[in-house]
Amino acid sequence: MTDKAVILARGLGTRMRKQDSGATLNAAQAAAAESGMKGMIPIGRPFMDYLISALADAGFTDVCLVIGPEHGRVNAYYEKEITVSRIRIHTAIQERPLGTADAVLAAEDFAGGESFAVINSDNYYPVEALAALHGRRGPALIAFERAALVRLGNVQAGGAQRFGALDIGPDGFLRRVAARAGPTAADDHEIYASMNCWLFTPEIFRACRNVPLSARGESELPQAVQLAIDEMGMRFEVVRMSAAVLDMSSRADIAAVAERLQKVQVRL
Repeated sequence: MTDKAVILARGLGTRMRKQDSGATLNAAQAAAAESGMKGMIPIGRPFMDYLISALADAGFTDVCLVIGPEHGRVNAYYEKEITVSRIRIHTAIQERPLGTADAVLAAEDFAGGESFAVINSDNYYPVEALAALHGRRGPALIAFERAALVRLGNVQAGGAQRFGALDIGPDGFLRRVAARAGPTAADDHEIYASMNCWLFTPEIFRACRNVPLSARGESELPQAVQLAIDEMGMRFEVVRMSAAVLDMSSRADIAAVAERLQKVQVRL
């Protein structure tokens, strides 16, 4: 089993910072959106609380929040303002927003040579997906059926194409992550997407160090995974799942996510 999880919460939140005249936010939500810190957007309580509670429900015992040096508000909230008893919360500092692979590197000390899960701070994943990672030790990825993201979640029709499509081998292991649209469904073959719901072993850190910078000048986690597959021989088991993932990338997503989380009980 894997007991450690990492939440990538350092991003700049570029899409969330953009003004949206169609989004109705209260003052606290608007302020959090303006900061770009999506995990701290209040939905009754910070969105990150829902993610951490889901990790605890799935069996994880320790979670590391990868944040920036300017995110002291996160530390203050979890260390002083609330009581946490079901899971231990740690933080790691990514000094500069240099991409998701660089963010994973910031959690190397937390991993301590053990396997660990990695998720985004702007997605609410089903507990069963997180539990599937908790029950494994080897590299793995939850593959979410694109059609289900639209049918069951808050992803708009056509919007699922922005999530990386997965090329899965007949042996059930990952071959590659396409950047955007990826493979086309044919012969009743469903397209599965990556929502950055990973299980890694410490070997991933070497890939994160060696991955070339992307066109945006960042170290990207999907490219690090591809390097690990192609050059290091790592094998990532793909766990297919038809389930909802609540995506909170932009201001327009907040109301829909809040509505769907109304009945979710948070227990930290």
